[in-house]
Amino acid sequence: MGKYFGTDGFRGRAGEVLTAEHAFKTGRFLGWYYKNKEGRTARIVIGKDTRRSSYMYENALAAGITSSGSDAYLLHVTTTPCVSYITRTEDFDMGIMISASHNPFFDNGIKLLNHEGEKMDDETQEACEQYIDGLIPELPYATGDDIGKTIDFYSGRNRYIGYLTGIPMYSFEKTKVALDCSNGSAWMIARAVFDALGAKTYVINAEPDGTNINRNCGSTHIQGLCEYVRENKVDVGFAFDGDADRCLAVDENGKEINGDKIMYIAALYMKRHNMLPDNTVVTTVMSNFGLYKALDENGIHYEKTKVGDRYVYECMKEKGYLLGGEQSGHVIFRKYAHTGDGMVTALMLMNVMMESHLPLSRLAQGCEMYPQVLKNVEVDDKKITLSCEEVQKSVKEAEEALGDRGRVLLRASGTEPVLRVMAEAETDEEAEASVDHIIEAMRTSGHLEKIR
Repeated sequence: MGKYFGTDGFRGRAGEVLTAEHAFKTGRFLGWYYKNKEGRTARIVIGKDTRRSSYMYENALAAGITSSGSDAYLLHVTTTPCVSYITRTEDFDMGIMISASHNPFFDNGIKLLNHEGEKMDDETQEACEQYIDGLIPELPYATGDDIGKTIDFYSGRNRYIGYLTGIPMYSFEKTKVALDCSNGSAWMIARAVFDALGAKTYVINAEPDGTNINRNCGSTHIQGLCEYVRENKVDVGFAFDGDADRCLAVDENGKEINGDKIMYIAALYMKRHNMLPDNTVVTTVMSNFGLYKALDENGIHYEKTKVGDRYVYECMKEKGYLLGGEQSGHVIFRKYAHTGDGMVTALMLMNVMMESHLPLSRLAQGCEMYPQVLKNVEVDDKKITLSCEEVQKSVKEAEEALGDRGRVLLRASGTEPVLRVMAEAETDEEAEASVDHIIEAMRTSGHLEKIR
């Protein structure tokens, strides 16, 4: 990943790490780049979440794009998957989403999508970074009638809503559905979709004020939705994050159904309907051991990628798979979306429930999550510690002790100076012991500095 753009865009504290000038220069470069690449005025579509700073970045990006002679189309407040869908279906050269996803309101981000609605390639992002840092000569400003236009494209969001309502094969009539919109991008879209499909819809955390996005709500704080479902005797609940590319579910008993269980339910459904190429699901290395055991028992294969939905999607596209995701709720149904789409995930789960006439608790019954212990450890050198013979031996010993009753994982963080030591086992005590055994090897070999 580059200096500014990581696995999920240019993200940081608004006004400090990510400034309006950064946004303006990003727009300047992209407007110029695509105009020169295509040999015509480029068309770039922009969406944003409900953070106060998103309006600032929207204006700065549009100014940059139009000053380079390209056109900026504004979807206004919408979801990341909406921007992805509109980019690929409405023949835009690229899309931009202004959001820091599940981060608190004082952060923000700029996500770039290519013309297929997929995450932007590294080369284009690196060139943009070079321009931001002044390593590319100043670009010419458009003048006269070459200056680009800013166009209100609110209708694009309605087209996306129409697309979503066409995905399920069944009506949701008489089904009580609770939606936690996280005071974010889904606050206007989610109700519209579920109401249109006949559900009796209950919506919480759908009053954004610019500073309350993700605050004690949504997919990262799902307990509120769990309590709401229990207290109001709702059939099912769905919680989205700030830009609605994630979705976690809550069953009728108020119990969380995480991304791994969602993939399990979807995989069985898709296998049954011959919709799962090579009977394979794509996960990351952080998916729970319980998911793998459940998939094995049902004859479903899986591939593991590095952490990040970007890597999950790349694997799916390369090998033709149609289902993949992360425990956090980034689930990708590639037939319907080129990115994680919380709304699609919710609709697909509803589809399974309606067809099977079973509650979500029954559908998830065959996938039991193993207790997990994860500790972040600061070491003197990540690479040297990972290759240390004593540390490698401790990992092997922990794996042998667990056998087929769990697993261990030691990996370097991509964003922090730490190693992540994780174990999953049948009991919390076994998982804790496995993690501590590996950390002790780091200590005795002289690499351990601090346990966070």
